[in-house]
Amino acid sequence: MKRREFTNLLGLGLLATSLPVAIAACQSDSTSEAEGQGSGEFTTVGSMADLVAQGSVSTTVKGQDLVVVRDATNPDAVLAVSPVCTHAGCTVDWDRAEELFICPCHGGRYSPDGTVVGGPPPKPLATFEAKVEGDQVMVKV
Repeated sequence: MKRREFTNLLGLGLLATSLPVAIAACQSDSTSEAEGQGSGEFTTVGSMADLVAQGSVSTTVKGQDLVVVRDATNPDAVLAVSPVCTHAGCTVDWDRAEELFICPCHGGRYSPDGTVVGGPPPKPLATFEAKVEGDQVMVKV
């Protein structure tokens, strides 16, 4: 076998073994996307009494930080959002008096349902399905 033939076969072998890795890297992760769209189960994050007393409940569910607040338009409902500002990635704070999420970094302002109401944020906060069962506040991540 000549050196050129050996080099060609070696190159072809390397290409063939790296092809599955390249294909896997180009595919979207459809299973994690489906889980993020509500295929998971509800997790209890606190009681309605705690939510009323504190004004909000901050927690982490399945590695996802979130904040739960009461829905001003429906006192029996709750809203869950990610506290990560879509402008600079800072953690927004719930202002109970103004009923807004406010970013301490650049003044971005979000309504309780996560929509932008002022400042530089380009997109709303990520939202999660939330409900109240009895006295338990539950969120699906």
